[in-house]
This record gives sequence, structure tokens and C-alpha cells, in this order.
Amino acid sequence: MKTTSIKAWATAAFAGAVASAFIAAPARSHHSFAMYDQQTTRTLTGKLTRFIPGANHAQLYFELVGPDGEALEGESGQPAVWGVEMGPAAQIARQGVTVKSFPIGTVLTVTLNPLRDGRPFGALARQGGVLVKCGDTVPEGGCTEETGESFLGVGN
Repeated sequence: MKTTSIKAWATAAFAGAVASAFIAAPARSHHSFAMYDQQTTRTLTGKLTRFIPGANHAQLYFELVGPDGEALEGESGQPAVWGVEMGPAAQIARQGVTVKSFPIGTVLTVTLNPLRDGRPFGALARQGGVLVKCGDTVPEGGCTEETGESFLGVGN
């Protein structure tokens, strides 16, 4: 009888370990950057239209603007809108990137790795990623690290 209870306990422990591994696997795979083209970087300037703080990843959405601050049109004739994913809101907040410090309308420049499928979205570039905040207008010479406040590697 004692052997049976030890076998039952061992079987239950093994089953629990296997179940834990399967439950934990999606959490690890969530942070994959496979959907982003890490061989390509794009540097884009725009006006912030939405800031979504998130426990896993914060996202910024912005309308692309030219050097004169005017909105650039996409293929549909509407303003071209891009988004960028960064680290968790708590992490980037410690680096100074919050909803309060980046209000809607803030001019920003970001270096990102775009999605492989061509949709206008990316992740802050893992190598050389930078987010630059330039206030509410595009400064003369563009929104660059020299003309704005730089947040290097935010969330990486």
C-alpha cells in the first residue's frame, strides 16, 4: 500500500511539472521578436495620437509628419499612422516615458524594427533604438537627438 501512494504522489508531481511547463511556455514565447524584421531599421517622425501603457508592452501611435510639421498622407489619402511597441509601462516610466510626459500631440522621432508583413508598426529597435521627444512642433532641423530629449533603448 505504501508503494502505491509513493507511485501516485510521484505521478501527480510529474504531471504537475509537465503542466507547469506548458503553462509557462506561452509567457516566454510572448516576448519573441520574430514578427519584426530585425535586419531593417526605420527612423520615423510624427505627432503622438495615442499612448497605450501596458503591463507587457507600452505602445505609441503617431501620425507621420514632414520636416515642416505637416501630416504625411498614406496610400489611402488619410494621414499615415504608425505604431511602436516598447517595454512595459512601469519600466519605461522609470526612464521618463509616461502618459503625462508624452501628451497627445507631442512630436517624436523613433527608430524601430518594422513588422515583417509590411503593416505600419514596429518594435523599438533592439540595436540602436532611440525615442526622441521634441515638444509640440517640429524643431528647425527636424526632431533629432540634437534638437530634442533622447530616451535611448527605452524598454529594451
